[in-house]
Amino acid sequence: MQTAIPCMVIRGGTSKGLYFHAHDLPDDKAVRDRVLLAAMGAPDIREIDGMGGAHPLTSKVAIVSPPSRPDADVDYLFQQVVVDEPRVDGSQNCGNLLAGIGPFAIETGLIKAKDGATDVRIHMLNTQSIAVARIQTPGGRVRYDGDARIDGVPGTAAPIPIDFLDVAGSSCGALLPTGHARNDVNGVELTAIDNGMPVVIMRARDFGKSGYETPEQLEADADLKARVEAIRLKIGTMMNLGDVAKKTVPKMCLVAPAQHGGAICTRNFIPHRVHEAIGVFGAVSVATACVVPGSIAAEVSSVKGGSGERSLDIEHPTGFFTVDMDVTIKGSEVTVHRAALLRTARLLMRGEVYVPASVWAGK
Repeated sequence: MQTAIPCMVIRGGTSKGLYFHAHDLPDDKAVRDRVLLAAMGAPDIREIDGMGGAHPLTSKVAIVSPPSRPDADVDYLFQQVVVDEPRVDGSQNCGNLLAGIGPFAIETGLIKAKDGATDVRIHMLNTQSIAVARIQTPGGRVRYDGDARIDGVPGTAAPIPIDFLDVAGSSCGALLPTGHARNDVNGVELTAIDNGMPVVIMRARDFGKSGYETPEQLEADADLKARVEAIRLKIGTMMNLGDVAKKTVPKMCLVAPAQHGGAICTRNFIPHRVHEAIGVFGAVSVATACVVPGSIAAEVSSVKGGSGERSLDIEHPTGFFTVDMDVTIKGSEVTVHRAALLRTARLLMRGEVYVPASVWAGK
């Protein structure tokens, strides 16, 4: 016997995941985790017995529900299903799956679309912050085709601009959670920052790397990964994240001078696999670090300091990620008024995913 659970498969940005309405899942978190593991086919490096794609970027879940606060249209809970462990991690946001929340909410009737474009205010439960996504809705229906292009996704689609209103320090309690623009951990200078995603920024050359290696080259370097992980475990507690051994944050980022006219070049560990690009909130945090006086990113980047609006191209292995920012800088203090970026999304499938009744017999 199996239990059928309504869901959608949506590509959000450069990720892909299962989208559920909260009322279709178990109320008990432990049972819900078992259901999500079974739905994805984890733990298994191939995720062959489930819907997962055998990679952190395709082993993701979005759980959507009516809003729990008056300034939002929907609630969004992100869950990272770990591919090779029996574990579901909710310690971070996902700004890529975020791009699919508006379309899901409209398609399932959680909110009513306007004719033309519909702004969806999304309460991100993982960090208790708000994002506003503008969805193209001609005739009151979600439009998926369009001419917007994002690196890491073939072809073009309808644009989904997203504004982040209050994400600074949302996971760690402060934009610079250690209280400093630089710290030294295991003899390596770094910058710990949280503007939507806890990220640790380090010079690639301090690890004997150029910063222009392919993800495959970095993935194959066991000594490098061990050094990066040792630093991550130490800095995690300094970032108010506690013991991060079983968490997917902070992300670790090696930086080098930009190669293609952008602000800075990045290679990202998420945290145990090397990202083929860079995550949405990871890009926002790196862009923010580029304007923080005294940070590693500010030293390495081509960005000139100062307050005001600016657009930063964050280079990654498959292109670049443009982050629009509005900041005020007074001495060493940085206030982020706005961070915005462009994503796309596409509904791939709607129906039911099946899990063994022994995992959950349903409601």
